[in-house]
Amino acid sequence: MSQTTSGGADGASTIHMPVVEEQTEGLPPGFGDGLAGKLAFLIAVAFSVFQLYTAAYGNLPSQVVRAMHVGFLLLLGFGLLANLRMTSKAAKALYWTFGMLGFATGIYHWVLYNELIMRSGFLTTPDLIVGTVLIVLVFEATRRLMGLPLAIIAFIFLGYCFIGNHLPPPFIHRGYDFSQIVDVFAYGVEGIYGTPIYVSAAYIFIFVVFAAFLERAGMIALFNDFALGLVGSWRGGPAQVCVLSSALMGTISGSGVANVVASGQFTIPLMKRFGFRSAFAGAVEATSSMGGQIMPPVMGAVAFIMAETLNIPYAAVVKAAIIPAVLYFGACFWQVYLEAGKANLRGMDKASLPNPWEAVRKHWPLVLPLAALVYLLFAGYTPIFAGTMGLALTIVLILGTPLAALIGPLAFRVVFWIALGIAAASFVEYGVDILSLVIGALIVACLLFKGGRETLQICVDSLAEGAKNALPVGIACAIVGIVIGTLTLTGIASTFIGWIISIGENNLFLSLILTMLTCLVLGMGIPTIPNYIITSSLAGPALLHLGVPLVVSHMFVFYFGIMADLTPPVALAAFAAAPMAKESGLKIGVQASKLAIAGFVVPFMAVYTPALMLQDPGPIAAAYGYPVEVFYIVAKACMGIVLWGAAAVGFLVARAAWWERLIAFAAGLLLVLALPLTDEAGWLLAFAWIGWHWWRARQAAAMAA
Repeated sequence: MSQTTSGGADGASTIHMPVVEEQTEGLPPGFGDGLAGKLAFLIAVAFSVFQLYTAAYGNLPSQVVRAMHVGFLLLLGFGLLANLRMTSKAAKALYWTFGMLGFATGIYHWVLYNELIMRSGFLTTPDLIVGTVLIVLVFEATRRLMGLPLAIIAFIFLGYCFIGNHLPPPFIHRGYDFSQIVDVFAYGVEGIYGTPIYVSAAYIFIFVVFAAFLERAGMIALFNDFALGLVGSWRGGPAQVCVLSSALMGTISGSGVANVVASGQFTIPLMKRFGFRSAFAGAVEATSSMGGQIMPPVMGAVAFIMAETLNIPYAAVVKAAIIPAVLYFGACFWQVYLEAGKANLRGMDKASLPNPWEAVRKHWPLVLPLAALVYLLFAGYTPIFAGTMGLALTIVLILGTPLAALIGPLAFRVVFWIALGIAAASFVEYGVDILSLVIGALIVACLLFKGGRETLQICVDSLAEGAKNALPVGIACAIVGIVIGTLTLTGIASTFIGWIISIGENNLFLSLILTMLTCLVLGMGIPTIPNYIITSSLAGPALLHLGVPLVVSHMFVFYFGIMADLTPPVALAAFAAAPMAKESGLKIGVQASKLAIAGFVVPFMAVYTPALMLQDPGPIAAAYGYPVEVFYIVAKACMGIVLWGAAAVGFLVARAAWWERLIAFAAGLLLVLALPLTDEAGWLLAFAWIGWHWWRARQAAAMAA
């Protein structure tokens, strides 16, 4: 869907601007009005084209790609701020100037790439000026697009580089001059152009654009229809639909808060209309949308950063996330089921719901690019290759649809799609060039008739929307480079790590609690990605030293970064749901914390029993085999979720008394703990409690009859 903005009376310079319903973090919808709006739109398209070209062919040095990525982020970010936020002409001109200066820093790195390498560590005066401008602009873009908290945290770390040599031990460092600090942050690979911005440029941007194309192609409608038809008739159907559709959206989306805003407009009023309390309806949306960030394959883009940081295959990260993701959403389904039973709420009328398999039958081609992406990732291809190919296949699908519609007989349409599929799939054998030729031929064919030209406009709109959607993640990755650069330059991370290790040598559980609190406090003001990067840099090595497997330690940090968006008092996801639920964000946050119980429990369980994340085997595996251990640990986690869900809601098959809820909680706690005899006691108490509760409910029902 698009609206037309004309550049002249004759309409000769018409550009179609996409109508966007959801808001990018920090920015209103759209690109702005008039010539400035067209310019921002074209910059967004150029940004996407540049990133796709470098991803497909990779013939530019990595440092140049990183610099140009940040340059485009600053140009587009400040341009959109000027168009959508500023009101006076002077402010608009100032922010467009900021954007052009930011883009110029990228050009500076590109043009002088060889010279900058030759004089590395010995900056000239122009180098110092450009580097300083870059740092200042990244801070300003962060303040405007991501809010003050993240900018303040990065500023504290930057300030520490300047004044840390005047602080008392253990915070003192040897001191660094201005030139050295600028060199590290603006020119090295440990500052703004460090690993986070590399991952943003190489992986994250591609997947964000991929998601934008899938959304334009109708994937959201497919997810909603499938969820409505499959679980809408269950007890608490509207809320179950919310959980399932958010889990499906999480497979392609990189922002939990954006998911809340996008899908909550439909799901929250639906839940309220069917009898759910406002706070609970908002909590279901917030919890399930944030849970989408732990749902493979995209995992809120953190999976790519984690794989790059740990130098492990992307598939290893996804493997570790699969069981926890299933448990997380299983807990959401279970608590919705219990809450609906407690309030005596029924499901939706099955006759009025769409057939889920009919929806899949009609839109099954949309699943093919996502399936190809998953296959390529698990087949050992790099995420950049898999993401680029998945995006290219989506473009082929979109461009081929209007051409297929022109073909009359069904048999000919089938032949067309088979031929197109074979041609597109040949990239596995012949490389990206053959896929580029296929897309080029489809573009030429679509230019020849009206329906095809409209389809091309959809693709252009998707390129622009993808670039805009990538802004928050990209800016966060740029500013967090300041934090990583400070940790590397000053060595302050070793002090924090030493504290955690000294605590954990006596009590690992206390170290985990300290790490969890650090994640939750940091997450109150900053998004998941910078939270993960900062906290994993600090706590990850310490937990590894204490014997926690590498992937598990990073997953532990990642999960609690997500939980921070659900945990009061800040709870960004809960407050995003508040206007749609017409309820206090604090109340929604309290309910969301109950719903997300698996997100709090599973990381602790995985530390003590890594098989829950398909990591190191334990004693059960030694005695009975690894599959038996995994099955047992998952069964134990499921029973814990059943018990804690009943304790939180106060209902199983009937309302539970307060003392019954305490017993259920205690039984679940015994199962979660990995101490001698706690499992046996937990299982015994769990079955005894369930039996007693069921018997008491039957007795009460018989007496009532």
